[in-house]
Amino acid sequence: MRTGGTPHPLTDLYYRVLAGRWRGLMLLIAAVYLGVNAAFAALYLLDPGGIANARPGSYADAFHFSVQTLSTIGYGNMYPVSHLAKTLVLAEAVTGLLCTALATGLVFAKFARPQARVVFSDKILWGTLDERPVVMFRVGNARGNELVEASIRVSVLLPEQSPEGHRMRRLHDLALRRAQTPLFALSWLVVHEIDAASPLHGLDADDLRRLRARIIVSLVGVDATFSQQVHARHIYTAEDMCWGRRFVDVLHEREDGVIEFDISRIHDTTPA
Repeated sequence: MRTGGTPHPLTDLYYRVLAGRWRGLMLLIAAVYLGVNAAFAALYLLDPGGIANARPGSYADAFHFSVQTLSTIGYGNMYPVSHLAKTLVLAEAVTGLLCTALATGLVFAKFARPQARVVFSDKILWGTLDERPVVMFRVGNARGNELVEASIRVSVLLPEQSPEGHRMRRLHDLALRRAQTPLFALSWLVVHEIDAASPLHGLDADDLRRLRARIIVSLVGVDATFSQQVHARHIYTAEDMCWGRRFVDVLHEREDGVIEFDISRIHDTTPA
């Protein structure tokens, strides 16, 4: 949560639209479209006789004429006859072009932006692997395409106190057994070995809860379909950490030799 800053809603509008849901974008476009038509309809009423075949003082007719002008439909049953109405039509035509261009750009940018469909296991496990203490979690590629040159970075956020007495929360990178893969198509078991150099060395479950530890995961790769970089992230809290369990297998070889990936079981664990 951020406090004390100065909000800039218009500056961050483009970011918010792209980061938000499609429903929000459609509602925004509809609201702007109706608002612009409502405003110009009110302006047309300033000149009751400025629109031919429109009932004098009729807001419904003025709104209908505004819709025709803004969307360049032009049925022909109503048209401007006064200088004020013609000037307003010119202004609304330019506004319609700008609104159409902006709406088209936003929809295209949101539609064409590639996103990784990466699924992180809902639990991060503390156990042993190859007879060594490790922390591990699992990542699955939920889309049928491939991520090439994928890399993953894992950090732990822990509170610390400097020699000068300053308290802060500091990120420590966790060394991984395999932090990169040339091709991420199915699943990836990410493993950090807890040795003497690990920031997690000597910490147990109670310590992690008391310190409110956070394990932050960031994955970056190139989408093989779009040839564009995509990324995904996930944060594990102390409540997501489990001891004494291991992940079940999600890869199976069929009789025809095809490797089958059951992504529905990526979160499943069993006692170690």
